[in-house]
Amino acid sequence: MQPRPFGSVLSLGLASALLLSAAPRSGGGDDFDLFLDSTLAFDAREGAITLPLHRGFFQGEETFYVLTASSSRDDARARGLNWAPRLKNALGHGNAVQHVGVRNGGFTFVGSVDFSPERVIVPGPLGFPPDVAKPGSVGDARYSALVTTGNGVVLNAPIVANRTGVHDSVAELDIDRMTVTFELIEGRYHDDRILYISTEASDPPTAALEASTYAPAMNDIPGLGSNDERTSARAAIVPFVNGATGRDNPDRQGLNSALLGEGSPLNVTEIHPRNRGKIPIYSPIWDVHPAVWTENAIRRGERQRIEHHEDIADLVEDGWVVSGGNGPRNPELGGLRAGGFIVNCPIMAID
Repeated sequence: MQPRPFGSVLSLGLASALLLSAAPRSGGGDDFDLFLDSTLAFDAREGAITLPLHRGFFQGEETFYVLTASSSRDDARARGLNWAPRLKNALGHGNAVQHVGVRNGGFTFVGSVDFSPERVIVPGPLGFPPDVAKPGSVGDARYSALVTTGNGVVLNAPIVANRTGVHDSVAELDIDRMTVTFELIEGRYHDDRILYISTEASDPPTAALEASTYAPAMNDIPGLGSNDERTSARAAIVPFVNGATGRDNPDRQGLNSALLGEGSPLNVTEIHPRNRGKIPIYSPIWDVHPAVWTENAIRRGERQRIEHHEDIADLVEDGWVVSGGNGPRNPELGGLRAGGFIVNCPIMAID
């Protein structure tokens, strides 16, 4: 496998792939604060971040992965990762966590990914739902990005390349330098912009839309509809299904807008990393809660861009927004229902 750039893809975050060579870590950062101290290069204007690449093995063959989070605060600090204490809650839940070995300093995985399928997205008449959505990579029954060596620490270690190909959200992979550049997706947290990468989803159409790996085993991760830090390894993310459209519309937002090629869907999350704090709540495993504006809300001009999860709770309670999923009701979101699947979306920066 040789260093090479990868071509254009249609993802929820960007309309085209971005190719970056090594650059000053602060280059193009604008007012964003980076979370991962291990970041090698970051360019907010170009929507790309470069991270260290790690070499591991699956059934004796080379496999390449990245590290983005650890459930141990000390381990996260030592590795320059996000501290995600709630990942430990995934231990003991089916295939939620891979138990890996160590060889030459890298992991030996028991589950892996097939990157050979062709990713296909055909937007529907209104953008969303798409007429066709086929993921470009598929994890086997034992593949999860969450791993442990048996020491009680859980790491987020998505596989991004092997002999079958390369992850669809990767813009550039350099095996000689052991670096990987990802496309970034823009979202919202408490009225601030966040930038994140998307690596896995436990639902095939969502994996296709997010240019991520379909990883069904990761739906074993506990916490459906729950943000309980004692038991849940998930945290809510809210995509609006039918937000306002129009590239220059200040209220633009939603999956329909993204699939029409107007930009990121601007999904809303309820937590972000607190690497230097003491509040043990962060998880990169997002519990998807689709939100739908009612016809009455649209007709009466209530539809607008939403940037705070508490505003979503108010809209649900007032009847302007209803659930697009049929999972458990989330009390922190006004009773909005979970969709029944996850996406693995480590947050990289916030403004």
